[in-house]
Amino acid sequence: QVRLVESGGGLVQPGGSLRLSCAASGIVFNFYAMDWYRQAPGKQRELVAAITSGGSTNYVDSVKGRFTISRDNAKNTVYLQMNSLKAEDTAVYYCNANRVMGYREYDYWGQGTQVTVSS
Repeated sequence: QVRLVESGGGLVQPGGSLRLSCAASGIVFNFYAMDWYRQAPGKQRELVAAITSGGSTNYVDSVKGRFTISRDNAKNTVYLQMNSLKAEDTAVYYCNANRVMGYREYDYWGQGTQVTVSS
């Protein structure tokens, strides 16, 4: 059974920092690309940051220079370090694990963790 469990969300003031974690089980973690998505109320889910199995990273423009995605394959965990948080970063953040093997696609989601940026 595949499980992705996010943690680290909460309430933070503008300009503050949070680190999200996503612990994976039931998959061969180092074979998977890992992504962080977010969904704000009334908006579509958007890809925030991605890291490939080889460690290459990519970010949506709105978080470049503020967020850092990283992975620890020994701990089967992906992180999202969020600095200089803004009110518009408020959303539910979801972890996603994905890989393509031949003609099959594998795609798994966590349950989400709430991040609220407010004074």
